[in-house]
Amino acid sequence: MKIGMVGLGKMGANMTQRLIEKGHDVVAFDLSSEARADVARRGATPASTIEELVSSLDAPRVVWVMVPAGEPTTSTIATLAKVLSGGDVVIDGGNSNYREAAPTAALLAEKGIGFVDAGTSGGVWGLANGYCLMVGGTPEAVGVCEPIFLALAPEGGYAHVGPVGAGHFVKMVHNGIEYGLMQAYAEGFAIMGAADEFSIDLHQVASIWRYGSVVRSWLLELTERALAPGSGFETIEGYVVDSGEGRWTLEEAIERSVPAPVIAASLFERFASREPDSFANRLLAALRNQFGGHAVLSEGSAAPTGTTPPGSANVSKGTATGTATGTGPGGARPK
Repeated sequence: MKIGMVGLGKMGANMTQRLIEKGHDVVAFDLSSEARADVARRGATPASTIEELVSSLDAPRVVWVMVPAGEPTTSTIATLAKVLSGGDVVIDGGNSNYREAAPTAALLAEKGIGFVDAGTSGGVWGLANGYCLMVGGTPEAVGVCEPIFLALAPEGGYAHVGPVGAGHFVKMVHNGIEYGLMQAYAEGFAIMGAADEFSIDLHQVASIWRYGSVVRSWLLELTERALAPGSGFETIEGYVVDSGEGRWTLEEAIERSVPAPVIAASLFERFASREPDSFANRLLAALRNQFGGHAVLSEGSAAPTGTTPPGSANVSKGTATGTATGTGPGGARPK
């Protein structure tokens, strides 16, 4: 096939190359001239405008939009709607909210243009390993695009999961699950790292868990890479962003009355990672000091200050005098 690719970021450029390697012709557009030149070196035909891209394709024309979700995707598809014709198909492969799929499909349908929402997973490894594709749309529109999906996906990694919106819905939940899996790995390795008496080689553990363990996964393989000597892990700040899908997954869980405590906790942990001087934690420390005289760490102080009941914990950032798991008077744990 001959396909148009709009958006040549770290995924769009690699998808373009994979399609070319699988025998397809790609006409590619990006606002960046450097990005256009890069894919030209990989074998794509660069276009300097969306209009030029569309004019270079044969009917029925298929254009894959791989730009950031939200306004960039909306404006790109609106431009395509003006220059495409009946029988053509637009694929949205970004992380768009599934609720936007139906209005987008309706806008394009006014001109007889098909719409497919393709949840795409694979990241920067997709060029070599292929992309898992979760596709929503009418059978007719999906049928036109199927050779593209089969080329991008590894064997067994593509499915038409339902009507318009289903692809992005499944990808949204996929990313919510991803949040929980990553959080579980992070917490487990943190516990092992805190067991100083064993001096556990975390990289070694991640490596052996990849073989035969019930917790083996591709994310574990990436954990092993991240913890490898010389990886630069020690220079990474513990600030974790989120791109929206975890929030949307929780919103759906609430609306549908489906309990999702693991995904919720993992999302909130990401929020917590961005608060080095958390108001909530400062207030917690102040309240413990107010009702129990428990020690607090004041700004600029080297050690916690305040009246401390016998046996309770004095804990400062990164250091502890006493034990956080000790008992207070009468054997009760400190609150």
